[in-house]
Amino acid sequence: MSTEIDLSLLEPIVKKYKDQGDSLITVLQRIQAAYTYLPEEALFLLSKKTGIAMSRIFSVVTFYAQFYLTPRGRNTIKICCGTACHVRGAARILEAVEREIGIKDGETTADLEYSLETLACIGACALAPTMVINHTTYGKMTPDKVTKIFNPKENKEQEVE
Repeated sequence: MSTEIDLSLLEPIVKKYKDQGDSLITVLQRIQAAYTYLPEEALFLLSKKTGIAMSRIFSVVTFYAQFYLTPRGRNTIKICCGTACHVRGAARILEAVEREIGIKDGETTADLEYSLETLACIGACALAPTMVINHTTYGKMTPDKVTKIFNPKENKEQEVE
């Protein structure tokens, strides 16, 4: 998946944080927000413009699970697999989502619409099993609810009949 990276998006980020040596994580978060992941070209340019060694940048990027080195979908789907969610059927929710969008845990759709991941816990045990799409939490999930979320038009037509 070779695509051109618009490195001009990096310029205002580096300019704002260039003299703040302790802001590497913040800078990486801002870069990731701009691209949905951390393109290698952007990391090399960050190193060049700030003087931060690539080894330090990569050690931070690979240490924290929040950072991604491959393109991510515009929509991130997270399935909670913590104890409460596990007991209440998280595996069935994950299978339903995988069926609906055609990818497995840890993957991104070819059109970059969705990325799917599982989490140990999102902290909403009373709503178990839970799913988060971007910043919206869906509780007390069932496979049928998954279908309705990903196929809203089909469900409206069915409701009318």
